[in-house]
Amino acid sequence: MTNPKEHLKVHFDNLQLPYDAQSFLMLLWDVFQDLDDWRDGAELTPKEIELAIYKVLVLLPGHSFFIMNHTALAHALSTATMKWFGANAVEDAKEVNETSFVWRAIYYDIVLLVVNLVHGYEVARDVSGYVTKMYGEKYEEYVEEFK
Repeated sequence: MTNPKEHLKVHFDNLQLPYDAQSFLMLLWDVFQDLDDWRDGAELTPKEIELAIYKVLVLLPGHSFFIMNHTALAHALSTATMKWFGANAVEDAKEVNETSFVWRAIYYDIVLLVVNLVHGYEVARDVSGYVTKMYGEKYEEYVEEFK
């Protein structure tokens, strides 16, 4: 599989997202990956941890797309955080299931929200199936991680 960020860039171009929306989504991708690695106990250097903290405290809230759309995005990020916590709880208990798999894909809900914010309801509705197919991990691969 290609680099996930290259994969996302192709999709964001296909969705005709402007640069500020794409850069916000790429930053958010990095934040989600960094925090998930940190939470899962991956061996991170102090510099990697500090960069993750900087992204969360400085880059994300200061991003122009976030500032312009902070109300909708803050609510979506709150929901995403709670779903991530729920998926982690199920995974920690070794009870992985279809719901935990879907909940950990919350990033794509935010992608669809960004499409809606940028292009409006009709375009978001029309591309919602496309966004659903953007998720690259298969359920079988997810289950295998926990065996």
